[in-house]
Amino acid sequence: MTVSPDLFSNAEDMTGRPLADRMRPRNLEEFSGQQHLIAPGKPLRQAIESGRLHSMVFWGPPGTGKTTLAKMIANQANAEFVSLSAVLAGVKDIRQAVEEARRVRAMFAKGTVLFVDEVHRFNKSQQDAFLPFVEDGTVIFIGATTENPSFELNNALLSRSRVYVLRSLDQHDIRGIIDRALQDKQRGLGAANLVMSEAHRQLLAQSVDGDARRALNYLEICADLAESNAQGQVEITEALLKEVLTGSLRRFDKGGEAFYDQISALHKSVRGSDPDAALYWLARMLDGGCDALYIARRVVRMASEDIGNADPRGLQLALNAWDVQERLGSPEGELAIAQAVVYLACASKSNAVYTAFNAAMQAAKHHGSLPVPLHLRNAPTRLMKELDYGKNYRYAHDENEAYAAGEKYFPDEMQETIYYHPVSRGLEQKIAERLQELRHKSRQARKEKKFGNNDTGKNDNQQR
Repeated sequence: MTVSPDLFSNAEDMTGRPLADRMRPRNLEEFSGQQHLIAPGKPLRQAIESGRLHSMVFWGPPGTGKTTLAKMIANQANAEFVSLSAVLAGVKDIRQAVEEARRVRAMFAKGTVLFVDEVHRFNKSQQDAFLPFVEDGTVIFIGATTENPSFELNNALLSRSRVYVLRSLDQHDIRGIIDRALQDKQRGLGAANLVMSEAHRQLLAQSVDGDARRALNYLEICADLAESNAQGQVEITEALLKEVLTGSLRRFDKGGEAFYDQISALHKSVRGSDPDAALYWLARMLDGGCDALYIARRVVRMASEDIGNADPRGLQLALNAWDVQERLGSPEGELAIAQAVVYLACASKSNAVYTAFNAAMQAAKHHGSLPVPLHLRNAPTRLMKELDYGKNYRYAHDENEAYAAGEKYFPDEMQETIYYHPVSRGLEQKIAERLQELRHKSRQARKEKKFGNNDTGKNDNQQR
C-alpha cells in the first residue's frame, strides 16, 4: 500500500525515479489526450477543478493517464492518496487502507482517495470489501482497468461508480510528450543536451501504440545508450532507436478486451466481404502475438457460419490452412491462413446452415425426447424385427430419382418443420431449386395417398 501526502511537490527528490514517473503531468494543462473527458466544460474536468469527488472507474489501454488523473483528483481536492495494486493486494490491505482513511479524517479532517490499479484482478469478494466504505464515504474509490468493466467488475461496485473511458493517445499527443521530456531540464532529459532528429522523434511516436509510458521508457533507454557523434553531441541515432524498438509488439492481450475485439473485427470483415480489412485484422492479431492455430480454428468457424453451402470449398480451404499451420508453423502456415481468409471474404455468403442448425437445436430442447418412428429404427436382431423396427421403411436408392416422395422422417408426435432455407447465392441457389422440386413431389405424393392413389414409387415396403 502506498500513501502519498504530497504528490506533485517540485521539491520532491527525482533521483532514481524513471523518466515516465518524473514526467507525470502535474496539472490539466500538462496532461495530453483525453480531451473528450477533460476539455473545458466536461464533467470530469469540472469534478477535478471543483474538488467535488465521486467514485469512478477509469477504463482504457496502458499509458493513457489513468493513474495520473487519479492523483490529480486527489491533489486538487486536498485529499490523501492511497494506492493499491490488485496484483499484490488482498482484503487485509483494503482494511488497512480503510483504517488509514479513518485516521486521516480524524486527525486532519481530510478525505482519502483509494486508488486501485488493475482492479479487474480483484475477485468478487475482494471487490465487495470496498462497498461499505464507498457507501458511507470513508473513501473515494477510483479503480483503473484495461479490461471491460461490464465483464470484470461486479454490478454492486459499478452501480456506485461512474465509468470514464480513456482512449489511446494519438501520435501528435505522444510527440508532444517526447518533445517535453527532451526539453525539460528539471524533470526530463533537457540537461543532457541530447540530439534527436524530428524524423526519429516521429518514428518513436509511431512505434509505441498510443502508450505514453512506453514512449518515455524507450526514450530513457535510448538516452542511456546514446554516444557522442563526430561533432561531440550525444545523439540518438536511427540505428540505436531501431535496436531499442526491436521486438516491440502492438497492443494485444490474449483473453482480454483487445483480443475479442480484434477477432470480432476479423470475423465481421470476412462476413462483410472485405478481404483487405480482413487481412489487416489478421495481421494485427498475428503481429500482437496471437496463436495462429486459434485463428485457424476461428476461420473454420467462419467458413461454416457465414459461407456454408453457398461455397463448400471454403470449409475445405479453411481446414487445409489449419493443417498447414500445424504441419509447418510460421510463416508458411500464416500465409495459408491468409489465403483462406481472403477466399472466404470473397466467397458467396450464406448463414442458412447456421440459422437452421440453431433452430433445430431449439426444437430438440423444446420437444424433449420424442421416440424415433418405428420405420426409421435399425433392426439388427430378430426381436427388433418382430417389434416392427424398420417396417415399411422405403430405401431411397430404390425409389424414382433416389427419393422416397412423401416419406416422413420427423418423430410422429412432431409437425414437420423447414429449418434450412438456402439463399439465392452460390451453390445454395441450385440447392434451393432442388429442394423446392423434392418438396413439391412429396406434397403431390401425400395428396395422392390421401385420396387413395398410392402410386408414389416402387418397392414401398422395401426394408433395408
